[in-house]
Amino acid sequence: MKIGLALVELQRSENDLAHELLQVADRHKVDHEIFHVAQDLAAWSQRHVREIAELAEDYGERLDKDPKGESHVAAKVLDKGSELLGRARAPGLLMLRDLRMIHMKAAGVSVDWEMLGQAAQGIKHTDLLALTQRCHPDTLRQMRWANAKLKEVSTQVLVS
Repeated sequence: MKIGLALVELQRSENDLAHELLQVADRHKVDHEIFHVAQDLAAWSQRHVREIAELAEDYGERLDKDPKGESHVAAKVLDKGSELLGRARAPGLLMLRDLRMIHMKAAGVSVDWEMLGQAAQGIKHTDLLALTQRCHPDTLRQMRWANAKLKEVSTQVLVS
C-alpha cells in the first residue's frame, strides 16, 4: 500500500498551504479581513498536519506532529523581496498573486484529500475515511475563500 506515502505528501502540502496563508496574512496586515481570516485558515491546515501525523503511524510513516514554523532564510528573503516589490509598485497585484497562490495550493490539497478518501472507501479504513471527511471540507472552504476574495478585488486592481 502507498497510503503512507500519500499521507507524507498531504502533510507536506498542508504545511505549505499553512505557511503561504501566514505569509499572506503578514504581507497584508493593513487589510484586517485578509489578516485575520488567513491566520484562521492557516490554523486549520496546522490542525490537519497534526491529525495526519497521528494517523500516518498506522501506515508505517513517522511524521512530525508539529506544523512547520518559519521558512528557511532563502525563502524569507524571497518573501520579503516580493513584499517590498509589491509595496513599491502594485500592492493590489501582490494581493491577487497571493490569493491566486492560496487557491492553487488549496486546490492541490483538496485533490490529495479526495484521493485518500477514495482509497479509504475502497479498502474500508474507517479512521482514514473519518480523517478525510473531517479535514477535506476545511480545505474546500479555504479554496472558496481565496476564490471569493479574488472575485472581490480583481476588477478594481486590474482596471485601475
